[in-house]
Amino acid sequence: MERTREINGTGGGPRAGSVGFVGLGNMGSVLAGNLVGAGHAVVTHDALGPGRSPEGALHVSGVAEVACRVGVLVLSLPDGTASEQVAREVLAAPGRRVRYVVDTSTVGPAAARSVAGLLAGSGIGYVDAPVSGGVAGARARTLTVMYAGDGEACSAVEGVLAGLSDRRRRVGDRPGMAQALKLANNFLSATTLAATSEAVAFGLAAGLDMATMLDVLNESSGRSAATGDKFPAHVLTGRYAAGFANSLMDKDVRLYLRAVGELGGPAGIGAATGAVWERFARTEPGADFTRIFPFVDGTVDGSMDGSMDGSMDGS
Repeated sequence: MERTREINGTGGGPRAGSVGFVGLGNMGSVLAGNLVGAGHAVVTHDALGPGRSPEGALHVSGVAEVACRVGVLVLSLPDGTASEQVAREVLAAPGRRVRYVVDTSTVGPAAARSVAGLLAGSGIGYVDAPVSGGVAGARARTLTVMYAGDGEACSAVEGVLAGLSDRRRRVGDRPGMAQALKLANNFLSATTLAATSEAVAFGLAAGLDMATMLDVLNESSGRSAATGDKFPAHVLTGRYAAGFANSLMDKDVRLYLRAVGELGGPAGIGAATGAVWERFARTEPGADFTRIFPFVDGTVDGSMDGSMDGSMDGS
């Protein structure tokens, strides 16, 4: 079976009730494949072309063509600027059929509210639906989809959300609320991974074996997703292939700190965590986020030199 097809015209192809998908990165390509596997007719577009469009999907040449072919459009994009740009392209598309946009991107509460307002002006519902669980979780359908939006929009896209993953939770009644929870989650993930890197580096310096440390930590109160998953699967093995870039984690922590600032919440630990990820992303741009361990351990040039204090603030 042909893996993907380019479509340049507007005739033929899937019906208006099909699902569109824009953004076929590490996560998006898997999520689009999940929709195909769940029986949806999927129309995809990615700025880099059809190379990662899943088998069984139809890849088209632009956002406007997707918008003319589908009733629900799913986004998986790097940031809020990209989500807004796609939203504007949808609105400008002649003969658009899109009635709902499901945004799985991590864009922050303010951007989600902005895009929702932009689309609402033309009668398009927006469901804020970031995901957590990594590429492996997406493939296993154990990814958590946390979503927020008004009842009508959430109900209308429930079948699409179910196609993305078996784990879904509505967390609020307006766009931006799911983004707030996703940023809280990623802040905890970023902090735990950085702190675990320091703790393991300390243990190695004291003569401990990493595998032994992880075994004991995972049976003790220091257990976390970092000790239970990221370190055994990617650091201990040297794979460093979780499929999430340090630049994206840096972006997410920055969004978290910006949102905390807007609400006047505490950010002492957040500032320290943000400084670590900002420097890591600057030192080794685009690296898998699990490579923070050699960065913290001092084996990457420009690393932490054993320090995770406020002296590095500049995020």
